[in-house]
Amino acid sequence: MGQDFSERMNEAPEGWLHAMGVTITHATDEEVRAELTVGPEHLQSYGIVHGGVHCGLIESLASIGAALYALPRGQSVVGLENSTSFVRAVRAGAKLHAVSTPITRGRRTQVWEARVLDEEKKVVATGRVRLLCVEADQQVAGEKITIPLYQP
Repeated sequence: MGQDFSERMNEAPEGWLHAMGVTITHATDEEVRAELTVGPEHLQSYGIVHGGVHCGLIESLASIGAALYALPRGQSVVGLENSTSFVRAVRAGAKLHAVSTPITRGRRTQVWEARVLDEEKKVVATGRVRLLCVEADQQVAGEKITIPLYQP
């Protein structure tokens, strides 16, 4: 298994993970793990975790793992598709654990899957993310892609 970049991921002073209070606990090119304590900022009007929180967590973990795999090859990654299923409702105060692992990693695309679990290790959400591997000199939507935080 590759080098663990979790400390480096948590050093980011801004961004979605920081805003949501997500802590990366393990980050390699084979597996990414995170924790999140559910607060009022994560809830929708019915008092349960907003689906976007699960989607964002799943996409973030998949993107980190895919980037850690792509960067040594001179590539970055961008998300193409996120399919998230909501399995069980979660309320404020719950501690969530998430893990993402690769399904396939090709030259041009990667597919990662993820699970979000509660304290009792019950699945609360699952997802699959497809990512495009972009060459260092390639542009996407007219912009050069760089992800300096993930540079090994």
